[in-house]
Amino acid sequence: MKSKAELIILNHTKFGENSIVLHTLSSEYGRRGFLVKVSPRTAMALFLPLNILEAEVTENPKSSLWFARNFVSVNPLNGIRSNIHKNTMTLFMSEVLYRVVKDQTNEDGLADWLKGQILTLDALQSDFANFHLLFLLNLCAALGFDPDLAGLAPFADKKLIHIEALLKSPFAEALLLPLSGADRNAIAESILKYIEYHTESAVNVRSLAVLREIYGDY
Repeated sequence: MKSKAELIILNHTKFGENSIVLHTLSSEYGRRGFLVKVSPRTAMALFLPLNILEAEVTENPKSSLWFARNFVSVNPLNGIRSNIHKNTMTLFMSEVLYRVVKDQTNEDGLADWLKGQILTLDALQSDFANFHLLFLLNLCAALGFDPDLAGLAPFADKKLIHIEALLKSPFAEALLLPLSGADRNAIAESILKYIEYHTESAVNVRSLAVLREIYGDY
C-alpha cells in the first residue's frame, strides 16, 4: 500500500551499498525507519537532521522496514541552514529524539509539536542560545511527564535556580535569560538526566560536546 506522509528526519544510517535507513518522526507513523535507495547523484543534504519532507511511503507487510521515495522539501529552513549555531542545535535536538523516542512508537501529537519547535527556531532572528534548553523542558511535557522543580531537583544541583527561571518565564523572556556557556551545558546535562530517569533510556547525547564547542559563551 502506498501513501504520502510528512516525515521529520532524525538521522540516517547506511544500509548496504546503495541504500540508507532514514530514521523519522511523523504524525502518521510515529518513530519509524524507512529504506531509501541512494546513488552518487542523490542530494544527501535533503536528509539533514530535522528537515521536514513529504515522501511517498510503501508499506511492507513482510517487514517492519518500509520504503520511502520521491522526497519533496516541505519547509526550506533557510534560517537554520544558513546559521552554524542553529545547525548545531538541530544536531543536538535530533539526536535527543533519536535516542529517547523508541522505534515504532507513536506519541500522540509529538510530531506536530516537533514541527512547531523546528519552525520556531528557523524563524528566530537572534537571542536563541537558550532555545535547546527550552526544547528539552518542553520535550518532557510532550512525552507526558511535565517538568517540575521537585522532580528536577535531584538532577539539577546548583543549577535549579536557572531551571526555575526557564520554567517560570514567558518564552521570549526565557530566551533572554543571561546564562554562560558553562551554565547552559550543566543545565542541559541535568535535564537529560531527568529525561533518562523518566524514559529509562541511556541518552548519551554526543552532539552536546559539539554544541559546547560551537557555542562556548555565545
